[in-house]
Amino acid sequence: MNPNSSISRIFGRSPVEPLQKHFTKVAKCARKLPKFFKASFVGDWDKAAQQREKIVVLEHAADELKRELRLNLPRSLFMPVNRSDVLEMISRQDRIANRSKDITGLIIGRRLAVPESVQPSYLALLSRSIDAVEQARRSVQELDDLFHSGFRGAGAENVMKMTDQLSDIEDDSDALQIKVRNHLFEIEEQLAPVNVMFLYRVFDLTGDLGNIAQRVGSRLHLMIAR
Repeated sequence: MNPNSSISRIFGRSPVEPLQKHFTKVAKCARKLPKFFKASFVGDWDKAAQQREKIVVLEHAADELKRELRLNLPRSLFMPVNRSDVLEMISRQDRIANRSKDITGLIIGRRLAVPESVQPSYLALLSRSIDAVEQARRSVQELDDLFHSGFRGAGAENVMKMTDQLSDIEDDSDALQIKVRNHLFEIEEQLAPVNVMFLYRVFDLTGDLGNIAQRVGSRLHLMIAR
């Protein structure tokens, strides 16, 4: 292969490098959410807008990596994995960046404040959802060893354990989402109905970060099982 070809430039030394680079970008989007929310909690909308803009820039960069991978991924890969698996992985990863942007867009668009009494439980949900994203990112970072071992051996067993742990984290996230929704339900009569509707949507999107991360882990699990 010509080292100057577009495929070589994208894949570099490892055929999974684009997936790893892409996940690094989307994980950064999620990790910026706590600073965004802490600014919104105190009504610092300028700072919140700055944090959202950083997320938007990262999301656009992730989109570009996704586009390059899709355009340059060969029809036939000499890898122990289907081309469709690679494309499905990057699509799932990309949704993490999209959700991060959507969450901040809803909050900024209405200058929507999470009620003070709900903030601790919301931050707990957000933190655990980001834990799931980070666990999925670490699992994807193990793909180099998996490709070299043909998805067998100790490396495969380690990733299987990591994806099992990811499922446990997602279970925690689901429980925390129920908790934060219950806290909002207790006070929703004190709030404007339209704001309540948007807050529930924000909570759902936040929990979805963990769901998407878990689906990335499930795809890895399936790739190994094959």
